[in-house]
Amino acid sequence: MEKISHNRLFWGHVVAVAVVACWGGTFVNTKYLLMGGLAPHEIFLCRFLLAYVAIWSVSPRRLLCSGWRDELLMALLGLSGGSLYFLSENWAVGISYVNNVAFIVCTAPLLTTILAILFFRSVRATPALIIGSLVALTGVALVIFNGHFVLHLNPLGDALALGAALCWSVYSLLMKRASTRYSSVFITRKVFFYGLMTILPVFIFQPWHFPLERLLEPVIWMNIVFLGLIASFVCFVLWNWSIARIGAMRSSNYIYLNPVTTLIASAIFLHEPMTTMAYAGSVLILVGVFVANRSDGI
Repeated sequence: MEKISHNRLFWGHVVAVAVVACWGGTFVNTKYLLMGGLAPHEIFLCRFLLAYVAIWSVSPRRLLCSGWRDELLMALLGLSGGSLYFLSENWAVGISYVNNVAFIVCTAPLLTTILAILFFRSVRATPALIIGSLVALTGVALVIFNGHFVLHLNPLGDALALGAALCWSVYSLLMKRASTRYSSVFITRKVFFYGLMTILPVFIFQPWHFPLERLLEPVIWMNIVFLGLIASFVCFVLWNWSIARIGAMRSSNYIYLNPVTTLIASAIFLHEPMTTMAYAGSVLILVGVFVANRSDGI
């Protein structure tokens, strides 16, 4: 029995790392689509619509949850982990400095820890958890700012980035509750549905403008397919499964790895250089995540 439990924890950690590695690389896919002329909310609609269609092939055929409270929980998951998160992050990038946004969004694990300590009595702020989180956050700063610690404050943009991080923290904690009652596949389908429903009002103010025939261009459809089928459909199912196995806070701590995988993907596909500071930051992130996830408080 103990061996089965250890196996579940082990694979929960492995899956979380794999998902974050994939999500870190999506920066490259999104950049290609933005350069191709797609707007952020159009990219979100395409990827979530494709993911929603795909997940029906494996999802239970039931439409609704057991009660209206659970249905409301699913709506909050779709809003916090879907439309509101992606819109806040993309809008922040549009009006603030990318470095600021990337660093602030990577505070999501720290915010998850703070919220969990505030609202869940079972969570304790142990020294290992605090030290590991701070070491990982320092590593994130080294990777993102590359040794140039100059913050250009933009109140609105930075507030949106903080809002995105807070959205993901709320999503992670709500997901832990939902995963005790429903399968990860069913939850993910509901998240896609409510993500789509809550993004539609944006098109009233910013209508679709991208020519539909251009969706057939290889650089466009290949990146959309990857974002929709792999980064959304597969990764969201696996992420929700991981949260159910190892908990919201341990899963969230792996978000610190995001800049590392983004850095590697950028070096491979966008030919951006890897610096000594980036290597040092990557090591700190790995050490910090390892220490934080060994904490008994989570």
